Amino acid sequence: MSTQPAAALLHPRNRHQGRYDFAALIAVEPRLKAFMIINPYGKQSIDFANPAAVRVFNAALLKQLYGIQNWQIPEGYLCPPVPGRADYIHGLADLLAADAGGDIPRGTDFTVLDVGTGANCIYPLLGHHDYGWRFIASDVDQRALAAAAETLAANDLTQVIDLRLQRVKSAFFSGVLHEGERVVCTLCNPPFHSNAAEATSGSERKWRNLGKQDPQRKLPTLNFGGQSNELWCKGGELTFVRNMMKESREYAQQVLWFTTLVSKSAHIRLLQRMLKQVGAVDVQVCSMAQGQKQSRFLAWTFHTAEQRKAWLASVQN
Repeated sequence: MSTQPAAALLHPRNRHQGRYDFAALIAVEPRLKAFMIINPYGKQSIDFANPAAVRVFNAALLKQLYGIQNWQIPEGYLCPPVPGRADYIHGLADLLAADAGGDIPRGTDFTVLDVGTGANCIYPLLGHHDYGWRFIASDVDQRALAAAAETLAANDLTQVIDLRLQRVKSAFFSGVLHEGERVVCTLCNPPFHSNAAEATSGSERKWRNLGKQDPQRKLPTLNFGGQSNELWCKGGELTFVRNMMKESREYAQQVLWFTTLVSKSAHIRLLQRMLKQVGAVDVQVCSMAQGQKQSRFLAWTFHTAEQRKAWLASVQN
């Protein structure tokens, strides 16, 4: 087992370096102009405490930097921070490159499974654009998949991003991965909270922090968006990831690397112990840093280094 050190900044390949170019963003997404403000430091910004502003801002980022047109999500669904999501994708690329002699596997011959893609479908959009990977994107929410399907159709991506409904809410891979289907890695942004009250409390803390930009402004009462299955589950993150680990053993021969975000660093040692119990051969804790925020994803595999190298070589050939 090993732990990779956190970087001080975004991943070097992350497109979201430095300050946002709001003029360029408004040029590709004129709707953003209506949400512009001057922050207490005298700089142009948007009101990040306004869910509508964040949705349009994300649409502008995806259009300017990734060529994604008509990205929209239904009101009330999770609206992700694109730079942080991109770091996870680049971390996965590094993980795979370590098994391929330092060369990042690229192209549609390499398939990635996004567990719980949501209406935003953000990981497949970023991963396909930057590395050309094919994606299987699953979710338990039919409305979320319908919204994602509209984005894929608008961008001619339906042949490289395959949306699949997970009919069993307690399952992760069963019913989604077809017999004999192989993927180089899975990724997941799990529900971090254990109940609705905890999720609401977390959102309120974010509102308060953003509200410091303008103490006179009345903050909205709604959270940042997210359906119940996106924000919380019984037992919270720890139970969710433990259940994923248990099921992963059954799909060891179909998946090269399993990965998931883990929001609480205190959970890592507990999860590492469980991975040893289920027979994981290698475990990686891949750290990420976005400004003051520290995050990480946990990766595990049931294949040796030589087996992983041979797997990737067989796909490339």
